[in-house]
Amino acid sequence: MTILITGADGYIGWPLMLKLAKEFPEERIIGIDNFGRRRWVEEVGADSVIPIATMEERIKKAHELGFKNISFIYGDLMDKEFVRTLIRVFKPDVVLHLAAQPSAPYSHINMDKAHYTQKNNVLSTLNLLWALREEGLTKAHFIETTTTGIYGAPNLHIPEGFVEVIDKFGNRDVLPFPNIASSFYHVTKGFDAVNMWLMNMQTGMPCTDVRTSIVYGVDTEETMLDEKLSTRFDVDFYFGTLFNRWVAMIIANYPLTVYGSGNQIKPFISVEDACQSLVNIVKEGNEEEYRVYNQLVEYVRIRDLAEELNRAAEEVLGKSPGIKFIPNPRKEKEESEYRFDNSKFMKVLKPKYPKMKDTLAETVERLNRFKDRILAYKDLFIPKKVVG
Repeated sequence: MTILITGADGYIGWPLMLKLAKEFPEERIIGIDNFGRRRWVEEVGADSVIPIATMEERIKKAHELGFKNISFIYGDLMDKEFVRTLIRVFKPDVVLHLAAQPSAPYSHINMDKAHYTQKNNVLSTLNLLWALREEGLTKAHFIETTTTGIYGAPNLHIPEGFVEVIDKFGNRDVLPFPNIASSFYHVTKGFDAVNMWLMNMQTGMPCTDVRTSIVYGVDTEETMLDEKLSTRFDVDFYFGTLFNRWVAMIIANYPLTVYGSGNQIKPFISVEDACQSLVNIVKEGNEEEYRVYNQLVEYVRIRDLAEELNRAAEEVLGKSPGIKFIPNPRKEKEESEYRFDNSKFMKVLKPKYPKMKDTLAETVERLNRFKDRILAYKDLFIPKKVVG
């Protein structure tokens, strides 16, 4: 079996390569990336606070430590000919598509960033789907990490991808949940979901849509084996996910910034559990379905999480940075009671980290080694131009 992973240099993509190599030691694991994430983060004046090795160094160290079945190819998925050649040569059995410009704030900087995000994300997915189709590989399992952000924030119990609809005449049907995303990034994943659904309907290609929630954490079991296997850890406003940025703020003794009322509910999963669940989904397979999983382990109200982390910081460090409420720089509902159905997803994962607050001590311990780098970028936690 040959497994292609796009976005292999990314926060989730790199540790996923390692975990797949361990779980499938006899199979070929091929990573694809154009190092876009490194460039985008540099554009906004930031960097990973955990230094990350070059891909050449990563692969060399991985091979030394026994992950001998992984390899890497540099390439841009917007290049149709590159994608066609990639699929024709390697004839993958599984494509794990993680490559994307993943930042909602970055996609809102200006017209150029919005245009790039939509072009990059939608066309990359379309190129992969069509290359598989034209090369006669419609039995290959296409798995993409989209986002729970597709759903927006309706005041509803959100199903795993589909909803039963009844019209005023009593007619019933089961339809894909509508794409009501609230950013120019998130809406691209709605387009991808529709394109996967359409390709499955037309060809029977098994497509699994993994709607990823907010991912947090420093390491997986594999990245802890050596510093050169570390994955990136961003803490800036544009690319740092909420928990990761807040842990950096705790280390910098910087008040945890809560947008607006803080009553927004957000879903979360650790990077370890996110990677393991994707491995499990590969193992489970897919028989010609368009399947949706809500990839989350817990969801919390933001202001509650900030209070919990301050209490935990007091226990771990003997001090807490407090909370600062700021005007919400995002256009989103301030109040919602939505919840997610993740019952199908929880059948493929027994989470190692069911509660993110319980990981604070080990995360702080790991990141304290990079305190100087965190302090160097603390002005990017919330840039002045974002909140005036």
